[in-house]
Amino acid sequence: MGAGAWGTTLALHAARQGFKVSLWARRPEIAREINESRENSSLLPGVVLPSQVRATSDPEEALKDALLVIWAVPSHGLRAVAGTLAPHLEDGCAQISCSKGIEDESFLTMTGILESLAPPGKNTRIGALSGPSFASEVSRGLPTALSLGMRDSDIARAVQALLSAPVFRIYTSPDTLGVELGGALKNVYAIAAGICDGLSLGLNARAAFLTRALSEMGRLARVLGARPLTLSGLSGMGDLILTATGELSRNRQVGLRLGRGESLEEILSGRRDVAEGVKNAKSVWGMARKLGVSMPSCREVYRVLYEGKPLKQGMVDLLTRRLKEEFHPDVLEGGGL
Repeated sequence: MGAGAWGTTLALHAARQGFKVSLWARRPEIAREINESRENSSLLPGVVLPSQVRATSDPEEALKDALLVIWAVPSHGLRAVAGTLAPHLEDGCAQISCSKGIEDESFLTMTGILESLAPPGKNTRIGALSGPSFASEVSRGLPTALSLGMRDSDIARAVQALLSAPVFRIYTSPDTLGVELGGALKNVYAIAAGICDGLSLGLNARAAFLTRALSEMGRLARVLGARPLTLSGLSGMGDLILTATGELSRNRQVGLRLGRGESLEEILSGRRDVAEGVKNAKSVWGMARKLGVSMPSCREVYRVLYEGKPLKQGMVDLLTRRLKEEFHPDVLEGGGL
């Protein structure tokens, strides 16, 4: 569900595994192009899609007889799309979210949204797949490893077996929330890492920043009831490293251009794809404030993006905070902004 670069790539991967795949595209012209030319030229140019992938903009057609539904729409649009399409879901199907984000206002994760739309008693078959995975590399068959968070261990192992391949390794985890938090939070810090590089602050600064970012991610995970250890895995540290340093990262590119002097409006106006970290900075910082969790780096990203704070002032404010122990007990428990 979702014919962006990642959704198209996942459809391609599933077809390579021998499955018949329906790929739902919101825009009929995208579905038509895929069926006629076997390519999603605007978002995954040069990648040929096999005949086992059939694109459609009709939700009923897309979901007919589907036993596994993979959601790959932008996080800010998931509720609207899933709410519209939920009536067409087959009874008992498993749902996997590959969307990465936190919803504004409700502060729900993407599986939280799907669970809120599921019939009572039928939300245990919902999981999240996340980790370091650029779509272009997966589409070319380059090695990738991901984490599948799901409470139902039997369903998780079944999905793991269906989708794993020699170059696409899936690990399972019962900590769905932790897996999702890693995927959502890292986008915010990837923007900041890009800003560091755009300002030419050096490799020392970037390494220090990413280490503290991982600390903030684990702190929020603990307060929300997820396992901080999950954030040291593929969906946390792994995805953070990739998104904060990889040249293909949309969020890193936003930060780089901000650091080089462009305005956020200029950057976003020229993009067709989505940099999730821009929207997530607002929702994550709102959640941190509500819960009283210390996340100073996230706070500065929010202020730069939404309050127009000068980049260098944000850096100064981070570096001149009160000195403290690296693993201070109050910070570990989430107290204090």
